[in-house]
Amino acid sequence: MKQRFDFAAVAPEAVKAMIALEMHCKNSGLPSRLFHLIKLRASIINGCAYCVDMHVKESRADGLSEQWINLVSAWHEAAVYTDAERAVLAFTDSLTLVAETRAPDADYEALRAHFSEADIARIIMVIGAINIWNRIAVGTRKKHPVNIESKAA
Repeated sequence: MKQRFDFAAVAPEAVKAMIALEMHCKNSGLPSRLFHLIKLRASIINGCAYCVDMHVKESRADGLSEQWINLVSAWHEAAVYTDAERAVLAFTDSLTLVAETRAPDADYEALRAHFSEADIARIIMVIGAINIWNRIAVGTRKKHPVNIESKAA
């Protein structure tokens, strides 16, 4: 696939606004572990290779285990996530696929068992932000970097 166009070059003010939203989310007080979990899960659902690559690398750099990172795509069957993380994963799935799921009450209630309304607001903002980034990257066919060792295989 060929990149369609450089979104940042065409819409610099939109990117500036997205970066401001990203900084708001990153500095909101949501634990970085949950921030990474949301970003990676939504990017997997949306099929955004650019974002999956970036969020795997960021998660690894922040010290999250390879197993924790690798099992995000199969979280329903994975035993490495806490109940709170599982609630965040379910809600991320629900909001990322909102046209299909309608964000069921059961997913929201699972979040309420672990998080305050302020925390849930932070979670919703991170889910929203990554979904916008995914749509920008997928919509423009943004290319992820290819490591030399990946090309040799």
